[in-house]
Amino acid sequence: MAGYGLTQTNLHISKNSPLSTEDTMHQNLISDNDLDIHTLIAKNRFGTFFGVPQTLFDEVWQNLTASDGNSVVYISMEIGADPDVFHPIKDRLMDLERTDSMDSKLKQFTKKLFNGPEKIPCYGGGLGVLAGDTLKSFADCRIPVVAVSLLYRHGYFSQIVDSKLGQISQSVDWHPEETPGLYLLHDPKNPKAPLQVHIPFFNEHDQETIASAHVWMKMEVNHSLDFFVPELLLDFSLKDNPAPIQDAAGKLYNSDSSFIKATQRRMLGTGVLPVLQALDITSNTLHLNEQHGVVVALQLIAEELQATLKHSDFSHASDKQILAAAEKVSHKLVYTIHTPVKAGHDRFDKSVYAGMSHKSCRHILELLAQDKDTPHSYNFTTFAMRVNRTTNSVSRLHRDVTHKQFPEAVDKITAITNGVHHLTWISEARAEAFDAFPQLKNWRDDPGVFQKVKKLRNNNRFRTYLSRAWAKDSNTLYKYINTMLLRHRNQMTSTWIDPPNYYSNLIDPDNQLDPSAFTIGFARRFSTYKRADLIFDNIDTLCDILIKNKWPVNFLFSGKAHPADEPGKSVIKLILDYQEELHTKSQGLANLIFIPNYDMQIAKMMVAGVHIWLNNPKRPLEASGTSGMKAALNGVPNFSIMDGWWAEGYHDGATGWKFGHEGPVDVADLSESPESLLYTEDSASFYKTLPTVLQDFYADSSHSRFIDKAVMNLCLNIPIFNTHRMAAEYLQKYELKLPSSLQKKMDKFAALYNSNQ
Repeated sequence: MAGYGLTQTNLHISKNSPLSTEDTMHQNLISDNDLDIHTLIAKNRFGTFFGVPQTLFDEVWQNLTASDGNSVVYISMEIGADPDVFHPIKDRLMDLERTDSMDSKLKQFTKKLFNGPEKIPCYGGGLGVLAGDTLKSFADCRIPVVAVSLLYRHGYFSQIVDSKLGQISQSVDWHPEETPGLYLLHDPKNPKAPLQVHIPFFNEHDQETIASAHVWMKMEVNHSLDFFVPELLLDFSLKDNPAPIQDAAGKLYNSDSSFIKATQRRMLGTGVLPVLQALDITSNTLHLNEQHGVVVALQLIAEELQATLKHSDFSHASDKQILAAAEKVSHKLVYTIHTPVKAGHDRFDKSVYAGMSHKSCRHILELLAQDKDTPHSYNFTTFAMRVNRTTNSVSRLHRDVTHKQFPEAVDKITAITNGVHHLTWISEARAEAFDAFPQLKNWRDDPGVFQKVKKLRNNNRFRTYLSRAWAKDSNTLYKYINTMLLRHRNQMTSTWIDPPNYYSNLIDPDNQLDPSAFTIGFARRFSTYKRADLIFDNIDTLCDILIKNKWPVNFLFSGKAHPADEPGKSVIKLILDYQEELHTKSQGLANLIFIPNYDMQIAKMMVAGVHIWLNNPKRPLEASGTSGMKAALNGVPNFSIMDGWWAEGYHDGATGWKFGHEGPVDVADLSESPESLLYTEDSASFYKTLPTVLQDFYADSSHSRFIDKAVMNLCLNIPIFNTHRMAAEYLQKYELKLPSSLQKKMDKFAALYNSNQ
């Protein structure tokens, strides 16, 4: 069996690196004495790549193309892997003071690395960021995985926020050609031409049209530079493609029409097998991260039918033959369902799908994608639920909800609670604090090490280091916010945009927001069931609490609503409208700030810089939620509804506070109608608990209890809510054969938590 990392190389670790030799399994990193960065150039018949040595590149590629198929394809509509929050190659070269090269062969790479765009805007929210975090952990753990997604030339959207108009959507302008770590693959038969894959589409008359895609590859290199996961991004924005294909290729989650939306899903699902074949990738297991790419199952079933019938026309296959082929295909697929919310499940009118697929494929969908509620539609979540060997929800509570939604599949629906990539989301200041304690040695490779924090709970030095790091991160966050507010104020005379924050009218160099004020953070997609405006349901009650005790509080909000989600955009407008009223009625003690154009960089500042993280969806509609996990990784307590991951991360109050409705979950609780969102009940519960939270923060006599919750987040939640543990649980579904030493390591991560306990 091929190896899973470098075995022979002359590279070793930098003595100036934040890593130590004990922090990695392989002593094969970059030398700080006489670094020859030519060793970080690798080639194969598809191109030239920078960041890992040739021997490593070859080993990874050999694993993915081996005849035994002992690897996994991870399929996701979006992948959040911005190089502005996790950039191990750049970090290492900066550490070694090798930020440029006079060598023309290398300059093209180093120039991009240090001067190119720091974003790959092919994600829209938590699903994509989770996908990126998952792939980073696969790389850290040296698991043979390749990802497939789409490249969107206009990204998701850039958010402008106007105090009078609310959210304004603007197309993203980015250039993949200039982006570091992103490579356009070449045609091996004609190296000067891009590699193309060709996808058949059909109209309502079963006439075939071929769409083509270029293939980009992002190298998701791990923190120790000794493994990577390829992320293959299909770019359909070619001028020779039909106009509907180009339209669908432009923006993530383009919902201009049902046809474009369905076309986008089909581009992803139908593109998987051709790109794998073009690259000779042999993976036996395909992991659907949500149902968006489930059309790949349709392709696999078609291939099985063709093999059974011995010809390419399977339009007359019997129901029995189709079901038998689907059963065989199901053994290749693993499926993760992420939401109980109806809008999160793809349903397409049969007439729409007739305009892009062959009648034989529609015959398969009639059997496997039936929608009992809307018989005129194909339900792709139902299809994905039927054609897989195992399905997982993303938290324990979500598992129970999914059982109620899909009772016919209860036997194969288990829970794998989400996690986040601890190396991405732990701040630099927190990392420096952790490095100062030998008890946490090797925490970068093993998040389970944080279980030892329990012994440091009453260590004054540890608590001091954590508090100082927290203060440093708060200062960083507020420096960004105050600069933003001043900039928006100064732009009032030069643009038509009204500042999105009332405080821009008040701020000046001598009147800026104070980072020591208690800060509540809320950042996520703005959808009505997430109830971003819940805690402002009774502003008078909220302000009375603050005035009575003279407690200053800053509320920092950020997030986007889908451009077509008018109710979600109206919630953003409500947040903006509350700002002046809250400030005035609280006598200046409360300030509500909205940070526009939420992205991973803003998220990283927020989860480390706030004092508490808020999440208040209607239970049980938040399947998991990961922003609160990122805060917990930095020791920031949560103050949240007992939904999704927080039902598991609360630990009887050791790590934060809860509020709102609890109790058994009924199918009726899945309603998203405005009258069922429990604003009055859950906001009253928030106001009842808030004084306890603020007392623990502000009172000298009880502040130690606040720090206790911060410390216990590190101890109890980092070992659980990380993607290394999550990857280990997925491995149990993948059934890969790994080298014994690697399997032992992954078993250790899996033992940190049992999502189904």
